[in-house]
Amino acid sequence: MSGQYPAPINPTRTRIGWIGIGVMGGAMASRLISAGYSVTIYARTPSKAASLLSLGAKLADSPADLAAASDVIFTMIGHPSDVKSLILHTLLPSLPPGAVLVDHTSSDPALARQIHNSALQNRCHSVDAPVSGGDLGAALGKLAIFAAGDGKVVEWLRPLFDVMGKVNYMGEAGKGQSCKIANQIVVGGNLIGLSEGLVFAERAGLDKEAFVEAVRGGAAGSMAMELFGKRMIERDFRAGGFAEYMVKDLGMGVDGEVVVPGAALAKQLFSGMVANGDGKMGLQGVVTVIERINGMEG
Repeated sequence: MSGQYPAPINPTRTRIGWIGIGVMGGAMASRLISAGYSVTIYARTPSKAASLLSLGAKLADSPADLAAASDVIFTMIGHPSDVKSLILHTLLPSLPPGAVLVDHTSSDPALARQIHNSALQNRCHSVDAPVSGGDLGAALGKLAIFAAGDGKVVEWLRPLFDVMGKVNYMGEAGKGQSCKIANQIVVGGNLIGLSEGLVFAERAGLDKEAFVEAVRGGAAGSMAMELFGKRMIERDFRAGGFAEYMVKDLGMGVDGEVVVPGAALAKQLFSGMVANGDGKMGLQGVVTVIERINGMEG
């Protein structure tokens, strides 16, 4: 039996497919497996799927095979060009009628609308649902999920979203992606401010840990500080999200119709990370750019 929309989602019946098992996607998929769902994954490099397979996931031979055997398929990949190629050309034509595609990739709102319309033409559904909260939020099931599309379909997906975090319905197709872009504008500004504050504090002779502890409860406190402050101080630049993806996300904001000078500056600074060969570094690595500008060695 299948558990396609609108049949209620049930761990023993709803077949879950997943593509994109990086730091974020892998943690999100593992939470669904731990919650008792049957999850099948596709990985271009099967060896990278070892940890999920050990938890009980199954491995599909191809994206098309995965789509054909899924009631709900999640994607969390790299760039809008990847999304367009995979979803429009491979997954949607292979999905069975009544299946639902959920794209967690931070992508383009116009593309999300195109995917939504193509899904309807194929008698299935799509939801754009980018997330925020980093690798820690993914591991703990505390992600902020920005979902858009048919509100009834988003509500139907709630049992799955609840395993991964808190779902927020943002409206019609594409608005989940617009929310993520706005989110990244705020995150980028917070990370630049945090980086500059830490570099200033160090130059002033302050203990950086004491500085963060002193200000975290005041107006300077933020989720960015909670997620990344300690990592910046300890030089832990392992990626939950790649710096190069922040350049992509901020670029979609900067290239829109709203003038966002702060986001433009943040994009420049994250682009500096990429130029320095640090595009695969975590977002917190932007502190290294501020250090370089000030002639400081990391």
